[in-house]
Amino acid sequence: MTTGHKPYPYTSFRFRIEIDGITVAQVSDVTGLQIETETEPYEEGGVNDFVYQLPKRTKYQHITLKRGISDLDDMWKWYQEVVKGKFKRKNGSIILMDSAGEDKWRWNFTEAFPAKWTGPDLKSDSNTVAFESIELAHHGIEKD
Repeated sequence: MTTGHKPYPYTSFRFRIEIDGITVAQVSDVTGLQIETETEPYEEGGVNDFVYQLPKRTKYQHITLKRGISDLDDMWKWYQEVVKGKFKRKNGSIILMDSAGEDKWRWNFTEAFPAKWTGPDLKSDSNTVAFESIELAHHGIEKD
């Protein structure tokens, strides 16, 4: 039995992104932290009350980073390297922090490269921030 410590859940708005050890500034949204394992049903003769589910291939969804467009164009340049066929795969981390700013959860992704870039919706009658998003294909996610 624990004394005095309650396991409160962490809030989702305190996070940072690191790619090749450098913190990526001003990311407002991260989506795609998803791992899915396909299954194959196996019906055993004489067993009529359930069907076995066997694991097959595991797939990782693209990680999408969304941020306001600024003078920092590192994500754009990285994607342009992919377009030109001479890019470097990079490792990175998504770090969830507690209310005091301490690291609590870290998801590491490996061998990532930009697979899609999406620019902002530009509207003359709006004063919202112009956002870009970049989708990263990768070879897997592990919790550190």
